Amino acid sequence: MAEPRLIEIAPVTRVEGHGKVTIHLNRENAVEEARLHIVEFRGFERFIRGRLLWEVPVIVQRLCGICPVSHHLAAAKAMDMISGVDCLPPTAEKMRRLMHYGQVMQSHVLHFFHLAAPDLLFGFDAPAEKRNIFEILRAQPELGRRAIMMRKFGQEIIEATAGKKVHGTGAIPGGINRNLSVEKRDALLKEIDDMTQWARDALALARGYTLEHAGLVSEFAAFPSNHMSLARSGDGALDLYHGGLRAIDAAGQTIFDDVEYSRYHELLVEDVRSWSYMKFPFIKTLGPEQGWYRVGPTARMNTARFIDTPDADAALREFKAFTGGAPNETSLASHWARMIEVLHCVEKIHALLLDPDLQGTELRATGARREEGVGVIEAPRGNLIHHYRVDENDQVTYCNLIVSTTHNNEGMNRAVKDVATRYLSKQAEITEGMLNHIEVAIRAYDPCLSCATHAIGQMPLVVELFDADDRMLASRTRSF
Repeated sequence: MAEPRLIEIAPVTRVEGHGKVTIHLNRENAVEEARLHIVEFRGFERFIRGRLLWEVPVIVQRLCGICPVSHHLAAAKAMDMISGVDCLPPTAEKMRRLMHYGQVMQSHVLHFFHLAAPDLLFGFDAPAEKRNIFEILRAQPELGRRAIMMRKFGQEIIEATAGKKVHGTGAIPGGINRNLSVEKRDALLKEIDDMTQWARDALALARGYTLEHAGLVSEFAAFPSNHMSLARSGDGALDLYHGGLRAIDAAGQTIFDDVEYSRYHELLVEDVRSWSYMKFPFIKTLGPEQGWYRVGPTARMNTARFIDTPDADAALREFKAFTGGAPNETSLASHWARMIEVLHCVEKIHALLLDPDLQGTELRATGARREEGVGVIEAPRGNLIHHYRVDENDQVTYCNLIVSTTHNNEGMNRAVKDVATRYLSKQAEITEGMLNHIEVAIRAYDPCLSCATHAIGQMPLVVELFDADDRMLASRTRSF
């Protein structure tokens, strides 16, 4: 009988941030436990304290270089509330939405083509040196070129609205600090027809993969769960920028609907596990065992009643037909959902570029000061919550962030164990390709691991001093 074994995948590749997977094999060579560990620590919830409220939207986006706009806008929405602004001027609202659609588009394109597509095009078992964007450029140069140009277009939208492609300053408490010039609008409109056609082609590629590999998709990291997102208030349409919180269960039944997002803390609880810096949220009324849920593109397709742009709405109907109208529980279908959202963003960008409000001059509103604010947005990876309290000196006294990857923590861990059990148990030899199957399951969630880690409870710092003979001379521990 074999000895128990521990297998590590460290680091997990083609994701943003640092993480590892541990797989425990028992004496029968079967998977006993498999976990995704977040091994980096970011203390944004602590060191944002004391900063002035108008600094927050600029500072917190340093959490990430991939999705900074999402943090920028979620924080700005929270500071709108603190500034007493419940309704932005049309120019400010539409400029922020344009910024957000550019962000979601470029992030989804980056993930699908640069990070996930090597697995889909070449196979999960392809040699590691084959699974990268450079091989896609060699094998399908036109597809690779489009991927680069589509992401470039999304970043140009961000630059036009936020001032910079990464870590911009466009959103301010109560509004925006710029409008869109006619010259920049016209330059972007020259590219919109290509973007529309390429988005349709990318959607066809993702949809085709899902349908062609329906057997694999239906069994690979597929399990029932709850799903949560924002949805447009009143009609339940997909809305990536604003709306009420909506959650459904695995049968498609409503758990809660159109709840004002400032009440998120009445709905959700953040659990802690000893082996990860990332928290495990669950729906309070259902408890930790039954209340965990997933967010992101697939969850948004499951919770949305319709999409208010015609091509994306037609694609949503096809997506729902794949499961006969029931919630889609398959991890790999996320790529199809992601490309529906890219097409939706391009349609929204086109409509906004034609809107004369973007050249308006009323950029900011004011109101009666409040002490607390919550901003929620649908980031590319899913629901993103920013919650702040500010004192009479305009300094932050409290910050809580629940990011998309944190919402998905339980789902990702279940995906890891499901795939590890299916592909690694009872195997005489475990190959790199087998281990890549586990990474494929993680990448389906497009996790941003650096966004997802922050302080809760005691996070000890241990410093140990050793001499040349490896004898410990001193040890000091500090808890934050």
